[in-house]
Amino acid sequence: MKWSLLAILIGFLIDCIFGDPRNLPHPVVGIGKLISLLERPIRKRFPKTPKGERLGGFLLWLIVALVSLLVPGVILFLCQKVTPWLRVFAESLMCWQILAAKSLKQESMKVFDALRKQDLEGARYAVSMIVGRDTARLDEAGVTRAAVETVAENTSDGVIAPLFYLVILGAPFGFLYKAVNTMDSMLGYTDPPYTFFGTFPARADDVMNFIPARLSALLMLLSGALLKLDVKNGWRIFCRDRYKHASPNSAQTESVCAGLLGVRLAGDAWYHGNLHRKPFIGEPLRRIRAEDIPLSCRLMYLTAVLALVIFTAVRAVTLLL
Repeated sequence: MKWSLLAILIGFLIDCIFGDPRNLPHPVVGIGKLISLLERPIRKRFPKTPKGERLGGFLLWLIVALVSLLVPGVILFLCQKVTPWLRVFAESLMCWQILAAKSLKQESMKVFDALRKQDLEGARYAVSMIVGRDTARLDEAGVTRAAVETVAENTSDGVIAPLFYLVILGAPFGFLYKAVNTMDSMLGYTDPPYTFFGTFPARADDVMNFIPARLSALLMLLSGALLKLDVKNGWRIFCRDRYKHASPNSAQTESVCAGLLGVRLAGDAWYHGNLHRKPFIGEPLRRIRAEDIPLSCRLMYLTAVLALVIFTAVRAVTLLL
């Protein structure tokens, strides 16, 4: 495990410098292709009933989860047989691919840059690349709100939760987490045709994110204190609004971010042409503004650094005991 901790530190540093390795095949893209490849044949093997679709969704989840866990595990096992340093090299690359701090910042800052240029259409397009909702109807405040929400939610999903599983069990479990998260993103909808097929993928994602989401929220509060934001309001909104979401986890960090910034997030949104009624998170103590996007990115980065330091320190102590 000590080699894994070294690889995590190296991978985190590489991600902060370079972001997503665009010139290398990305495993998450491969996971997405595997999901798409399996969905149709699995659907054909099960009856088109709620029970049949739930079983099909579970089978797809199980196959993708096992592949995502075993492939990197075997690669690292073989590397370790050659030399521990080859394992460190390979696992560092894996950790780099699992973490998404810089890419989250880069994509959200594209929204900020378009808003700063008063290019609303460009901002709508940029935010459509990082959110699942329909963006054609959004005004400037709506675009900004969507970007800030995405940074807040993905502070947990894209950075802290992967770090949590990497530190505990190494890169194979980091990839398992990414697979579970990807299956939820692709299949975990309440609308047809995923109403029943996506039930297990969605619930599995809820379970795997339960602890990391709450740790992320607490670390974000600590980051807010270091950035001299309104921690008292952040804690108040967290306690009040952290379950105002269909997912038991997504509003954990969103509520903290809304409280720290003193803005209101969430609310009704359109998905695939359907209006979804959603409660607001936070209070509009002031109007949300484009500058809240880079501020939310600073909050995300500081939360990530705190998580890395605390998680690795705790894991190192347990290895010494």
